[in-house]
Amino acid sequence: MGLYHRIVARQVRNAFAQISAGNWEAMVAGMAPSFTYRFYGDHALGGERRTHEALRSWWERCFRLLPNTRFEVRDVLVNGWPWNTRVATAVTVHVGVVDGSTYENVVHQFLRIRWGKITEVRTLEDTAVLEKTLDRLAAAGYAEAHAAQITG
Repeated sequence: MGLYHRIVARQVRNAFAQISAGNWEAMVAGMAPSFTYRFYGDHALGGERRTHEALRSWWERCFRLLPNTRFEVRDVLVNGWPWNTRVATAVTVHVGVVDGSTYENVVHQFLRIRWGKITEVRTLEDTAVLEKTLDRLAAAGYAEAHAAQITG
């Protein structure tokens, strides 16, 4: 792996560390003016966002429902050059859920970066595991766990 690829991998690992520390705004700031952020699944955290405002609203919801989220990065694969960089990650997420329970899942994410700004994020998590947690939260009175997707 070349120097550029190592730098990008370090930046991606740092972004996950920042989010784990509660600073998801750093991730929002890393998005290009025009981007697509897709989280797969037909649930309150699923959907596609294309604006910084919608992405902020989505992160706020994530941290209301899953407030103590910690990402453990397993793999970061980087390919391409500054004008067309592709990144694939494998991450384990450990969460202290708003109802006091815990949640763990595996996350795979694909990013496209152009000149240091993220233009595309596609996130796939085991949706069956996530949906069970959201269903349990909704049944316990956390209505946002079954809210409409945040898009825009």
